[in-house]
Amino acid sequence: MSQPQSSPISWFRNTAPYINRHRGSTFVIVIPGAVQESGALPRVLYDVALLNSLGVRLVLVFGSRPQIDRRLQELDIDSSLHRGQRITDSDTLPHILQVIGAQRIELEALLSLSLPNSPMQDARLRAASGNFVMAQPIGVVDGIDHHLTGRVRRVDVEGMASLLDSGSLVLLSSIGYSPTGEAFNLSLGDVAISTARDLKADKLIILGSTPGVHDSNGTLIKQYAVDQQEIATPSNEEEARLLRIACDACVAGVPRSHIVSSQDPNALLGELFTTDGSGTLVTNRPYEQSRWASIQDVGGVLDLITPLEESGVLLKRSRDLLESEIGQFRILERDGRIIACAALYPFAEHHSAELACIVSHPDYRGEQRASRLLQELEREALVQGLTEVFVLTTQTAHWFLEQGFQEDSRDKLPPARQALYNLQRNSKVFFKTLKLDA
Repeated sequence: MSQPQSSPISWFRNTAPYINRHRGSTFVIVIPGAVQESGALPRVLYDVALLNSLGVRLVLVFGSRPQIDRRLQELDIDSSLHRGQRITDSDTLPHILQVIGAQRIELEALLSLSLPNSPMQDARLRAASGNFVMAQPIGVVDGIDHHLTGRVRRVDVEGMASLLDSGSLVLLSSIGYSPTGEAFNLSLGDVAISTARDLKADKLIILGSTPGVHDSNGTLIKQYAVDQQEIATPSNEEEARLLRIACDACVAGVPRSHIVSSQDPNALLGELFTTDGSGTLVTNRPYEQSRWASIQDVGGVLDLITPLEESGVLLKRSRDLLESEIGQFRILERDGRIIACAALYPFAEHHSAELACIVSHPDYRGEQRASRLLQELEREALVQGLTEVFVLTTQTAHWFLEQGFQEDSRDKLPPARQALYNLQRNSKVFFKTLKLDA
């Protein structure tokens, strides 16, 4: 029986590239204490179990701030923060250790779930925790003694890697240990970033209470490059904190950080197994980038232009022809997928160039991607000393008029291009004079 494209089976087929890509990868997942407080933890761990079954190596780093705050308030123990980090003395540390110990036991219990007809059935997860994080005291900062508050000194990469290689999950708290036998209270971000960096993790995934990071207008920021950090304005304090952790991880060498919702039951898997994701992706370079095409991109370009060739919008190109001309193409790539392309064919002796095959994928139209490629090729034409570009089109005349082109006679085409003109298609010809500030 055939399945519609929107069916679960069709969706599952479309996840195959991501399943293949993630298998054997190492993900560090940050679970703030607020996630456990919200009741979302069991559902999050269902997805963790699924990732484990797909061959992803997983380290879970859990936080405890709201749980510790509540315990200390119940005991009427004062606790202060400095630069966002708790000052931990010998009176508060025992209570902090008790809270974290109880959280770890809760996590291990939930990861042991294997009831019939539950998402965890037959998962058989093994969770391991221990003294994987070595720490040292922060000392005195701004004249304030931080006592037993520490920072990460070293991560036991070999110990964690051996457990991950055996299929176990590693659980880490915000507690670190010193060679002198002391325990130190660490920041959740410090543990997560240091672990992801030293393990050479492929991803750091941070769960939050919102879908991701929003700008000052409340719009979700889907992709974010680290060099944008100074100009970003997250909409609230939590998002700003999560964004700092994500950016610091990328600066430390983690290829990708993701900020996703712990409240949306589909957010984590949607972020990892769909092209557009569900939250905010942070990278050292733009998630969507423009570049010149190479021979490896022939298949992706063909997938993009074939539907328009079949409908008659574009003139059909053979694979052999495209392979010989692929160096003329500029593409927009989004997470490894080609979503737009355009080609530039110079006629240097006439100081002009043809623009052709300007195509955006149907899922990504309406966001000026074709205009972006057009402008990039116009700038390239100027670099090559050309003064004019032209296009031949049968169905997109209005779009080119909007881009500043003007219709003219085909007799104005370079002779070599006139000789290739297809009278049967009867394409209209548009020209645009290039300006130095294009």
